[in-house]
Amino acid sequence: MLMMMIGQGCGPGRGGAGAVAGTVTLAEPGSPFIAFDLWVKVGSQNDPRGKEGLAALTADLLADGSTEQDSYQAILEKLYPMATGYSASTDKEMTVFRGVVHRDNLEGYYELIRNAVLSPAFVEEDFQRVKQQTLDYLERGRRFQRDEELSKELLFWRAYRGTPYEHPEEGYVTSVRGITLDDVRSFYRSHYLRDNVVVGIGGGYPDGFVGRARADFDRLPEGEIPAVEAPKPQMPDGVKVLLVEKDTDSSAISMGYPLAVRRGDSDFFETVMVGTWLGDHRNSFSHLYQVIRERRGMNYGDYAYVEAFPRGFTTQERPVNYSRRSQLFEIWIRPISATAPGSLHDRTLFAVRAAWRELAKLSEQGLPATEVDRTREYLHNFSVTFGSTVGRRLAFAIDDAYYGMRPGYLESVRPALARATTESVNAAIERHVQAGNLWLVIITKDARAFKAKLLSGEPTPITYAGEQPEEILAEDREIAAFPIPVTEDDIEILDILQVFESGS
Repeated sequence: MLMMMIGQGCGPGRGGAGAVAGTVTLAEPGSPFIAFDLWVKVGSQNDPRGKEGLAALTADLLADGSTEQDSYQAILEKLYPMATGYSASTDKEMTVFRGVVHRDNLEGYYELIRNAVLSPAFVEEDFQRVKQQTLDYLERGRRFQRDEELSKELLFWRAYRGTPYEHPEEGYVTSVRGITLDDVRSFYRSHYLRDNVVVGIGGGYPDGFVGRARADFDRLPEGEIPAVEAPKPQMPDGVKVLLVEKDTDSSAISMGYPLAVRRGDSDFFETVMVGTWLGDHRNSFSHLYQVIRERRGMNYGDYAYVEAFPRGFTTQERPVNYSRRSQLFEIWIRPISATAPGSLHDRTLFAVRAAWRELAKLSEQGLPATEVDRTREYLHNFSVTFGSTVGRRLAFAIDDAYYGMRPGYLESVRPALARATTESVNAAIERHVQAGNLWLVIITKDARAFKAKLLSGEPTPITYAGEQPEEILAEDREIAAFPIPVTEDDIEILDILQVFESGS
C-alpha cells in the first residue's frame, strides 16, 4: 500500500489531515528501504553576481565534507558497512540532498545525512578539495569530455541571457576561482533556513520518524530569502547560431526555443505526448531517431524535450528534482562523426536540416490520429517505469510539491493520456510548436569554414558506404536543400577555451 501526504508549507498545495508542516512523505510500509529527498528552496538562480556556482559549491561541500560531529574520513567509514551514501544536486531553483538506506541502518544513516545539512563543519581542507574538483570539471571536463552535454548547456545559456537562469549551475571558471570558504558559510547562513527546507521521506519508515525529523530541521534559524524574478527567456527573431570552435572529429548539435507550458497546465500532458513522439529520450520510438539514425545511420541518437533533461548521456530515466518556472522546447542531436563517408560539415548541416524539417512538418501538419494513438499506447506502457524505485517516487512527490500538482505526476499521467484526443494534441502543437525562431548551437572544428558553408545556402548532401533505396535518396535531396535562413549577423563564433570562462 502506498500513501502520499504533502505537509503545509512545502508548496502551493496543502496537505491533508495528519500531514506534518514542511514535509513530503511517501509511506510504503512493506518496503525495507527508507528514502530521503531533502529539498532546499535555493538554486543557481540565487547565486550572487560574480559568485556564480556558489549554491552548487555550498551543497557539494555539505554532501562531501566534514560535520561538527564527524570528520569526512569518519563519515566515509561509517557509511561503508551500510553500503550506501548521500549526495547533493543543484539546479536552477532546487537543491536536493538524497539517499536511500535499509531500515536496519536507519538511525545511523539518518544521523549522518541530518548532520551534513544541519551542522556542517566548513573545514578548509574539505573546501579546497571540493572546489578543486569543481574547477577541474569546469576547466577540462566540461569543455573536453562531453560535447553533446556542453551543447545543451550552451543552448540554455543563449536562450536565458540576462535572466537568473543564464549561467550554468556549476558556475564559470573565474567565478568559482573567486569563491572563498567565507562565501560558502555566508550563503549557508542566509539560505539554509527553517521554512526554506522541505523534508522528504519515503518507504518503510517507522511511526513517529517523520515528526522527529521535521523537529530536527526546525532547529534551523528563521528567515526569508529574497524572491527571484521569474526568468523571461528570449525568443529569437529568426535563427540565431552559436558555433563553438574545437579541434574535434565530430559535431554536437542542440536547438530550441522558449516553451510557454509547464507541469500543471491544462495541455501539459498533450505537450509531453508531442515531445515523446518527436524524440523520446534514448528510445527507438523517437521519430527523429528513426529519420536520422535508423534510416541513415548518422549518429547514436536524436531526441526532443519539453522539460530540462540534464546529463542525458548517463541515463534513460526521466530526470527528477529539476523543477523550473521556465522550460525550452529542445532538440538534441548526438554527435555526428567525421569518420563516416563525406564532409563533416555537410553531414552536420544535413542532420540539422533533417531535424529542422521534421519540426517544421510537425508544426504545419500536426499529428494524425494513428500517431496520437501510437504515442498514447507507448507512454501508457512506458510510464510504469517512471517511478521504478522508492527514491524516484519520492523525488516525483517533491516535484509535485514544487508545482502544486495534485494529484501528482505519476498519478496523473495515465488518466491524462486516456483523456487526450487527436484534437487536443494538435491544439497543443498549434500553441507550442514552431520552427521559425530557433537558437542553434553547434560544436565543431573549422567553425569559420562551417559559417561560410552555412551562409552559402548550398545543399549539403551526404554519402553512404553502401547502396540506399531510391525513396531515401529522394528524401535526402529534399533534406540537403532545406533552407536555413541566416545572415552573418545571426552567427557567433566562440573558441572552446572561452566557453563559460566568465560571465562577461
